[in-house]
Amino acid sequence: MEKTLYTITVFSENTVGLLGQITIIFTRRALNIETLSVSPSALNGIHKFTITLFSTQDVVEKVVKQIDKRVDILKAYYNTDDDLVFQEIALYKVATDKLLSLGSIESLIRKHDIHILEMNEDCVVFEKTGHYTETQQLFDELSQTVGVLQFIRSGRVAITKSKVERLSDMLESMKKFEV
Repeated sequence: MEKTLYTITVFSENTVGLLGQITIIFTRRALNIETLSVSPSALNGIHKFTITLFSTQDVVEKVVKQIDKRVDILKAYYNTDDDLVFQEIALYKVATDKLLSLGSIESLIRKHDIHILEMNEDCVVFEKTGHYTETQQLFDELSQTVGVLQFIRSGRVAITKSKVERLSDMLESMKKFEV
């Protein structure tokens, strides 16, 4: 059975120990988390976990149901790439002298749409946002031409293509029953 990259979005209040509770669900099923990003959401007081993993739809559905059962979880969803707008950010540190030995770096900057965050006599730090393949392509090119001293890539940050956050609809429907 072919595995697909799924993005799981979890909404919760900012509760101590919640990340551990969520990751143990993956550990028990021997699932590897590819990326993980946590931040406040657009809804006041609610945090958003964005987790990616390669899995089958059957397994990801079970994982999301298990996460949803946790008391501190407001709601969990899963999506494929087609349902989302997403990006990653990557930082690359290269030696200044090796980079300048290439001659003009303008073509590199334009080709990969990168920003220079820091430049001094020892090193240059580039920032690249994009999908995994784009940030990896720049890493590969820099590794082959000038060498990479340091590299870091963030977890995926994603929002759905729908008009509103899916949690907003759920919270609105809950308010109707509270009266």
